[in-house]
Amino acid sequence: MKLKINIVDAFTNELFKGNQAAVIILKEWLSEETMQNIAIENNLSETAFLVEDENRVFNIRWFSPITEIDFCGHATLASAFILFNENKQLNSLKFYAKAIGEFEVTLEKDDYIQMNFPNRKPSKLELIPKELLNGLSIKPKEVYLNNQAYFAIYENENEVLEVSYLKEELEKLVPYDVVVTAKAQNKEYDFISRYFWPANGGEEDPVTGSIHTGLAPFWQERLNKDTLIALQASKRTGVLICKIQKHRVLLLGKAVQYLEGYINI
Repeated sequence: MKLKINIVDAFTNELFKGNQAAVIILKEWLSEETMQNIAIENNLSETAFLVEDENRVFNIRWFSPITEIDFCGHATLASAFILFNENKQLNSLKFYAKAIGEFEVTLEKDDYIQMNFPNRKPSKLELIPKELLNGLSIKPKEVYLNNQAYFAIYENENEVLEVSYLKEELEKLVPYDVVVTAKAQNKEYDFISRYFWPANGGEEDPVTGSIHTGLAPFWQERLNKDTLIALQASKRTGVLICKIQKHRVLLLGKAVQYLEGYINI
């Protein structure tokens, strides 16, 4: 079987930046084992698989090289980028994922793609897991949690940039990952973050759209702003525009195509 594959750099307008995602549009689902094997072979943060239903809704599933992921923002952005490019008459798409329900993605001005996701604001923890404290080289001043990750809050940007982690300790936090964050010093951005996910994806994730549905409402309260510019400070880096509503978070980003080809399975 020959399948078309696209690889896209998401949350960037510059090739070799942002986060890579593979996009495979199917007529019907492959087996979970096959999709997982393709993700392992691709060895990218995520491979997105899509099947369009009779209502023109794209059912989407995301696989890291380790496991299926409940919610992935950058691979959704990459998927929408491909669909908009292949269907120039469209400026709006409907997606469905089991963990977050149906959501809309729209093509905005200046080639920005906007994704409308649930607001997943984290809650403060009074009892911090010892594995988290043992796993981070710098102790955070506060820790929060949502249904995806622990949020380690730091005093300043330098601590976020300098913190390192012990993989074997953070793996013990499964099913949760860890995001470290602080207010940005550079006035071009409002806050910065880094994302560690040894339990679900591997090492440090280049850019993580899903976690910004929790980061954005957290920083909205701290900074008293409804629109925020976020920098994920990985080696590749990525930039996200976050617009916070009561029950939703709008994430906007750009994308760049790296590869178009075929795989044989």
